[in-house]
Amino acid sequence: MAVNESLSALQVMQDAPVIPVIVLTDTRHAVPMARALVAGGIRMLEITLRTPQALACMELIAQEVPEAVVGAGTVRSAADAQAAAMAGARFAVSPGYTHAVGHACHDLHLPLLPSVASASEIMMAHDAGFSALKFFPAMQAGGAAMLKAWYGPFGDVRFCPTGGVTPGNAPDLLALPNVACVGGSWLVPGDALTQGDWARIERLAREATQLAR
Repeated sequence: MAVNESLSALQVMQDAPVIPVIVLTDTRHAVPMARALVAGGIRMLEITLRTPQALACMELIAQEVPEAVVGAGTVRSAADAQAAAMAGARFAVSPGYTHAVGHACHDLHLPLLPSVASASEIMMAHDAGFSALKFFPAMQAGGAAMLKAWYGPFGDVRFCPTGGVTPGNAPDLLALPNVACVGGSWLVPGDALTQGDWARIERLAREATQLAR
C-alpha cells in the first residue's frame, strides 16, 4: 500500500507489529522523530492530542515526512476529529467509543480505531460498523487472558491492545489470533526526545518490526 492511498483501520493495524503512541511537547522534535521511526520501518504514527503542540506536530510531519502516515490519538469528540483531519491526520484513535466520534470520523473519511474494554463496548462499536478496535487499557483490563476470552464470541474482531504493553509482554499478545498489532509508548521515550537521540528511536522502531505476529 502506498502512503498516499486511502486506507482502512485494519490496514493501519496490519502495517507493522507496533503502533507507537507518541506524546510531543516540542514541535522541533516532530520531524526528526518521524523520520527516525520511518527509517526503522514504522510508518503509522499515533500522535496523541494530550498536549497543546500535538496538532502543529501532526501538521509538520504530514507536510515534511510524506513516508509517514500521521494519526491522531486521544480523539474524544467530533471537534477533535475535525481538528486532526485538518492537521493532516489520516487515521484516528479514541480512548473509548461514542456515536458522535464514530459519525464524525465517518463523515471525514477518517479511519477510526475506537477503544473498548468490555464485551458491551465491543458490541456497540461493532453495531456501528467497527471491527478493528483498540483494547485499552489492555493490561489493566485483563491482558492476554481477556483477549482469549473474547475470541469465542467476537472471532471476527481484530484488536490492537494498548496500555501497559512492553517489549516483554508484546510477543504473547501478538501471538493471539485476534490481535493485529499492539500499541506502545516505548518506541519514543521522553528522554530520547529531549536528548535528540534519533538513532535510539530508529533502533527501537527496527526492533519492534521484528516482533513476530
